[in-house]
Amino acid sequence: MKLFWRLYLHLLGWTVKGRFPYELKKCILLVGPHTSSWDFVTGLAWRSKLNLGHVKYLGKAELFRPPFGFLFRKLGGFPVERSEKHNMVEQVVALFNSHDSFVLALSPEGTRKKVDRLRTGFYHIARKANVPIVMAGMDFEKKQASFSEPFFVTADERADLERIHRFYAHIRGKNPSQGMQHLYNGQ
Repeated sequence: MKLFWRLYLHLLGWTVKGRFPYELKKCILLVGPHTSSWDFVTGLAWRSKLNLGHVKYLGKAELFRPPFGFLFRKLGGFPVERSEKHNMVEQVVALFNSHDSFVLALSPEGTRKKVDRLRTGFYHIARKANVPIVMAGMDFEKKQASFSEPFFVTADERADLERIHRFYAHIRGKNPSQGMQHLYNGQ
């Protein structure tokens, strides 16, 4: 599959900017903008090409049911029930605390639709688990995957979110009108 994904990315003209920090044993990989189902496919391609098979993700529980549920688990997925409150932040913090090495990919929007604000579960997980965030962007217009330097969140949630908005402001998802560019105020 690795050869297939390398060929897929090469034929589509994708490049990479920055680097994933392999030296980190734990972190949240914040991947965005999430605007299409193609994000998952392209993410799988980059996961394979960059040897990120250890990266896990959360997915809606419906994806993990037969007949294809085994595939999503094999690809590193953890099912989550979105219809009820299950104190998700505490559950994910417990996952970080129970593993010596754990990298979790999350979408800051939590949906493929355009949002007025980012979900903040990732922020609270990073703070409570004391793990850094690495931002990853998939720009379908430039055909470029990019990575930020790792950073730890601070007590200033607003400033941290502004940093995240700034990173994603110029990254165009598969459906650019559903992206995050409108969240950055440009200051």
